[in-house]
Amino acid sequence: MRRSRSAAYVASLFLAVVCTLTGAATAQASQLAAATGYVALGDSYSSGVGAGSYDSSSGSCKRSTRAYPVLWAAAHSPSTFSFTACSGARTSDVVAGQLGPLGAGTGLVSITIGGNDAGFADVMTTCVLQSESACLAAIARAEAYMDSTLPGNLDNVYTAIRGRAPAAHVVVLGYPRFYKLSGSCVAGLSETERAAINNAADHLNSVIAKRAADHGFTFGDVNATFAGHEICSGSSWLHSVNWVNIGESYHPTATGQSSGYLPVFRGVA
Repeated sequence: MRRSRSAAYVASLFLAVVCTLTGAATAQASQLAAATGYVALGDSYSSGVGAGSYDSSSGSCKRSTRAYPVLWAAAHSPSTFSFTACSGARTSDVVAGQLGPLGAGTGLVSITIGGNDAGFADVMTTCVLQSESACLAAIARAEAYMDSTLPGNLDNVYTAIRGRAPAAHVVVLGYPRFYKLSGSCVAGLSETERAAINNAADHLNSVIAKRAADHGFTFGDVNATFAGHEICSGSSWLHSVNWVNIGESYHPTATGQSSGYLPVFRGVA
């Protein structure tokens, strides 16, 4: 009789544990299943500066209908799509003004960020308008910043994203090298300057990739898709200096967004 009661007790206890675990798993699965929204964060490389067809309501953020986040959302129909990337954004701008749409229902996040923190616009202005030595010095300062300050800034952004969107798959995309060395350009920057700028882009990407990995995020390297389509390639997917619309200089064209960024994002999203 005692054995029967003991067996019944153990069986009921086992059933209770199973039900608890099953309920927790079901609740977790339900939460993850609901997390299907997509939020696109970042700077001008995500907003689509250089691609044209800007949404007038986005103002100076210059969000393009040809930017890779819009193209991906159109093809995959996420349950919700929020596009807060903005031209000129730094890490602090993302934290302060772009994270509002993130939540429990966010299943996918994309971001490009760090180039403005490192002062790449200032570097390119210096390199175009000043001497080779001034260009190389500006690049050295930017790389020193990438090593000393940028990692902490990226940590702040990535921690904030994870805190607001705990179920999201976060894809951090890098920046392309600007120049094809020994290419078709016969004027402009020296080959030394072009090589240094490319190396700085690689340096920036390595810092971003390391911080992304340490937060459990996926890094998307776009150099392979842009290979053969850099400035001086003869088939560039990047604007060189655009004196008519200076803000588009050194940004992807519409083809750079659709054939350079989109395939990388699609492959890891």
